[in-house]
Amino acid sequence: MQKISQKLRISLVLGASSLVLSACVNTSKLDWDLRAGDGNTSGAARQATAAVPTPDANGILSYPDYQLVKARRGDTVAAMAGRLGLNPEELARTNALRPTDPLREGELLLLPRRVSAAPQPAVIGGSGAGGPVDITAIATTALDEAGPGAAPVASKPVGAQPLTHRVARGETAFTIARAYNVSAKALADWNQLGSDMAVREGQTLIIPVATAPAPDPEPVPTSPGAGSPTPEPPSASKPLPEEKTEPAAAKPKATPPSPDLGDQATGASAAKFAMPVSGKVIRPYNKQSYQGIDIAAAAGTSVKAAEAGTVTVISADTNGKGIIILRHANDLLTVYVGVSDVSVAKGAKVKRGQEMGKVAPGDPAFLHFEVRNTRKESFDPMTYLQ
Repeated sequence: MQKISQKLRISLVLGASSLVLSACVNTSKLDWDLRAGDGNTSGAARQATAAVPTPDANGILSYPDYQLVKARRGDTVAAMAGRLGLNPEELARTNALRPTDPLREGELLLLPRRVSAAPQPAVIGGSGAGGPVDITAIATTALDEAGPGAAPVASKPVGAQPLTHRVARGETAFTIARAYNVSAKALADWNQLGSDMAVREGQTLIIPVATAPAPDPEPVPTSPGAGSPTPEPPSASKPLPEEKTEPAAAKPKATPPSPDLGDQATGASAAKFAMPVSGKVIRPYNKQSYQGIDIAAAAGTSVKAAEAGTVTVISADTNGKGIIILRHANDLLTVYVGVSDVSVAKGAKVKRGQEMGKVAPGDPAFLHFEVRNTRKESFDPMTYLQ
């Protein structure tokens, strides 16, 4: 009986301790990434991003190729569709939801088609003009896509169009943020994610627009004389023995001259990179305004890897045109935009010249191609292709 009472007393004490601890924990301040603490520099390695875009009076964020809308308190998918004059089934299907699903206040949904926005929407990052906008003119980051000009709409863009990412099964906000080299907080702020950072399969996220590349790590300062002393080489105290050489017994036979491989190289093998598609360059690279090239090619033309590498990103824009990013040796990246029928998977190793998909239909049809490094600095692709 005494033993039972003692066990009961211990259980009560442990239960009270658990209640006290749970009351003291603030889940909003938990380190979701498990990397906080003194000396943590993980956040410094992420790119600086632009300010969070502000929707207009109707809660709409307008970009040249797509629009998003911010949910109000008590909204369902059907209620939002009715307010915007959209088909509830169409809006639900676009966002992998059901018409009856409730929405969290502030949640962003992708609109299946354009709607009229407020007369004077807010503009973030510039004083953009209304009317038609050429999406290829705002490809200023490593993952900005290129495409045909958008039709005139009643709203102004809220800044450079961000890349969109459709959440795949098993992905989290943290894995997506790392894939695009942005902070998880910026991704959450731009997409109005909840405090649990939850994302759902089929949800469309916008990737924060980078304003500067990730900084190089700073060298660790050391005090003079505090480092390990440099060992004294053996030759400083004892000279090396004199080298004894023996005359060659006979003159070696003359070797035939090496063949000039340059004369035998084809156009593709002589280039640093192979052409991803065969076609004419219809838009050249410009460091300031257009950080890639457009290569005209018929829809269905094979898109090939410019060099051997690893598939690091497979995504698609809101028009369904695929985006593939390969990582190569020497920290180089190649970006392919406007790909359909993608035939490679994320993480796959590809060979130079391996087919990865087809050129997507367009008017005109073309492939957008970029060469960058892992710090997202762009280079003229022609210097790698010629």
